[in-house]
Amino acid sequence: MAIREISYRDAINEALREEMERDPTVCIFGEDVGRYGGPFQVTRGLYERFGEWRVRDTPISEEGFTGMAVGAAMTGLRPVVEIMYNDFVTLAMDQIINQAAKARYMFGGKARVPMVIRTQGGAGRGNAAQHSQSLEMWFVHIPGLIVIQPSTPYDAKGLLKSAIRNDNPVIFIEHKLLYITTGPVPEEEYLIPIGVADIKRAGDDVTIVATSRMVHFALQAAGELEKEGIQAEVIDPRTLKPLDIETIVRSVKKTGRLVVVNEGHLTGGFTAEVAARVQREAFDWLDAPIMQVATEDVPIPYNRQLEWEAMPSAADIIQAVKSVVYR
Repeated sequence: MAIREISYRDAINEALREEMERDPTVCIFGEDVGRYGGPFQVTRGLYERFGEWRVRDTPISEEGFTGMAVGAAMTGLRPVVEIMYNDFVTLAMDQIINQAAKARYMFGGKARVPMVIRTQGGAGRGNAAQHSQSLEMWFVHIPGLIVIQPSTPYDAKGLLKSAIRNDNPVIFIEHKLLYITTGPVPEEEYLIPIGVADIKRAGDDVTIVATSRMVHFALQAAGELEKEGIQAEVIDPRTLKPLDIETIVRSVKKTGRLVVVNEGHLTGGFTAEVAARVQREAFDWLDAPIMQVATEDVPIPYNRQLEWEAMPSAADIIQAVKSVVYR
């Protein structure tokens, strides 16, 4: 397959374009997604290519255009909704939680809701407490929703294409600071199956499970730990729900140690969910307590120094790994 280096932003744009060309029922709704090309320029060029009927600029009403997408999905379209900053999903929770997530179940499987909600999460830009949150676990908690957090351009493109073709509502969370990152992406079409984790780096001494941008921090930490003779295995779940717990448990049974890293808050977060499930399924293989590395339980500060102090870092991951390896 022909491979080129493209950005995370361009990989998502390609996935949208290819799926719109393949399937005329795929359409895009959101604020400034049309002529402007999206708040993060992910949809640029699509309005010119497919026109205003398939790339719809909407009023500033998350509840309104998300509800419109739910109805469109139930009546034959495959809408891709962009909610600018995942902090703003609070304004559309009724449509997402009580309508999109439950329609197929409540209609006995006779209704489908094939829609994707693309949104941007994460901190690190100094956007303050109302524009920097990581709310993925809100959606993981809800039956009927699929939750995806890709960390690389390759994963972003392949998973978005799979999400658009899925007949269930998908929450697709993109980290704002990953848009400019680059990576290898095939020119030929490919799909990544939903619910399959990826081992980003093999190792025998400790398992590090990390999500979204934290995958890059985990790989950085693994590189530093290798200098001290510690071989860390880095696993990216890619899909938070359904979670590929089998791959994680298999790794923990090999290494005997686990560190879980997520940018969401510590209490009630993804790190706690993974820790609980591994504790239940691989307790006898653990040689040390499971360590969690997550954002402090505080609103994300505006001050850049405080923001970075609140968030997980590669140094935090290294410290957590050493605490389980050097017991």
